[in-house]
Amino acid sequence: MAEEKVDNGDRTMCPIAHSTDVIGDRWSMLIVRELLLGQTRFQDIQAQTGATSQMVAARLKRLVAEGLVTREAYSQRPTRYAYRLTPKGIHLMPVILALRAWGERWCKPEGAQPATRMFHRSCGSELDLEGNCPSCGGLVSWTDMRGQPSDDWASERKRRADTFAEQRRSAPSQTEP
Repeated sequence: MAEEKVDNGDRTMCPIAHSTDVIGDRWSMLIVRELLLGQTRFQDIQAQTGATSQMVAARLKRLVAEGLVTREAYSQRPTRYAYRLTPKGIHLMPVILALRAWGERWCKPEGAQPATRMFHRSCGSELDLEGNCPSCGGLVSWTDMRGQPSDDWASERKRRADTFAEQRRSAPSQTEP
């Protein structure tokens, strides 16, 4: 069943206005981040974003309707879905990288280590926040980058997943979308 796109009545030609209408809230961006990191299951996305199940469900529904995400059943009893980015969704990677660079520069405590380190796939060198390769001497395309979470961020993500799993075990049974 095809989902209908949301029309908010915005008649501007501005692509930034149109883009933020589709992907301009915290939860949608965090869901895209998780999908880019390889998460596909609802509960894993919920655990890492910290959003309520209703929030994740609503954002995933919107991302599917906008053609950024696909939804495929991987279990029938109970019905469970895997979510994956489409090419349209994957092309949000430069936006995620820009937000990462801005957040690393302006939002974290001084002297704190980066949450994720980015590397040039071709030569293996670590990239600066703008995506420049010190070995090759140029800006690297996002398609030629690979990320590696810092040990601290990997530990934070594991704690978040463990806490979420524990809360699910101790909560009454719920059905996910």
